[in-house]
Amino acid sequence: MDDFKVIQDTIKKGESFGIILDRHHIFYPKIYKIAATIKETFDVRRVRAGKPYTILASKDSTEKAQVFIYKHDKINATIIDFKDSLITAKRHQKPIKTMVKKIAGIINSSLSVTMDSLHLSPNLTWTIADIYAWTLDFYKLQKGDSFKFFYEEKFIDDTIFAGYGNVKSAVFKHNGKDLYAFRFTADSIKGIPEYYDDEGNMLRSQFLKSPIKFQYRISSRYNLRRKIAYYGNRIRPHRGTDFAANIGTPILATASGTVSASAKRGGNGNYVKIKHNSTYSTQYLHMKKRKVKKGQYVKQGDVIGWVGMTGNTGGPHVCYRFWKNGKEVDPFRQKLPPAAPLKRSLKRKYLEFIEPLKYQLENKILRAKAPEVIKSIAQN
Repeated sequence: MDDFKVIQDTIKKGESFGIILDRHHIFYPKIYKIAATIKETFDVRRVRAGKPYTILASKDSTEKAQVFIYKHDKINATIIDFKDSLITAKRHQKPIKTMVKKIAGIINSSLSVTMDSLHLSPNLTWTIADIYAWTLDFYKLQKGDSFKFFYEEKFIDDTIFAGYGNVKSAVFKHNGKDLYAFRFTADSIKGIPEYYDDEGNMLRSQFLKSPIKFQYRISSRYNLRRKIAYYGNRIRPHRGTDFAANIGTPILATASGTVSASAKRGGNGNYVKIKHNSTYSTQYLHMKKRKVKKGQYVKQGDVIGWVGMTGNTGGPHVCYRFWKNGKEVDPFRQKLPPAAPLKRSLKRKYLEFIEPLKYQLENKILRAKAPEVIKSIAQN
């Protein structure tokens, strides 16, 4: 660093990679060459306003840029070196230390309010909501319900907080039941971890319970005999479930599939329809704005649009419609298929793995007889 003049700055609205380098005496023919050379490692079109960057410039009178460092976040950066004829771009990651911490809380109003009172980031709240999205209706939480979970916090130089890692284990006490969640990698080849309960059942199912995370209320259910005020209290079949939420609330795909329609039409307003397989399709109406296009593949939990009031609606909500074999049905009355269960051959290994984690959640002391289990925890 002593060999350069160090310039620290932040990308401003309207600035591009080319504008920044041009200001630091790199001309456009070379800028184009840099962008073309490093495109496989770093797409210069993706620099974003608000991101910090560092220019290493020559110390002579020209102060010409030699190196551009783009900081993706507190941990990751891309270093673009063009001081010589050989142009390179490489990713850099600061060493981080991960610590496992415990948090516990009692619900007084909602999960988000309780998490806020514990001074935890909304990102962690959304992670917990993701884990329990298939097994717990956050709209039905009761005062006195409680939770406890062990999670990771990342630090740079032991002191600078750099974000959250994984939630290792959790328990939600709701309606007198303990709903456990343990992070476990069952498929060593794919290496994709999932969350399972204390009996080895996967928490994730084929469909989410709601297209809204947890800040919603069900304002109207599927009802073929419902009287609708908008139509003069005449009986008009309501073949959807209305989830009321604030305008701009993200709407999620309740299952993976291909977008079969994304349009604005009549009483539906802005809507998206997703075909999940030959049996099931879902539709999401009255969006403020759509995020996906027809033919696009979306994964379960992807944001496909935002709550609005387009079409025939008396308030902000998403009307969620559910098709089975081409017929609109009530999703809450369907026996929906679960996700793939834990293989029987892994059941014993899994139960051994979660034993000390469950002890921790229950405030019990780990038994000294299971060092191989503790080693398994560290590996996972």
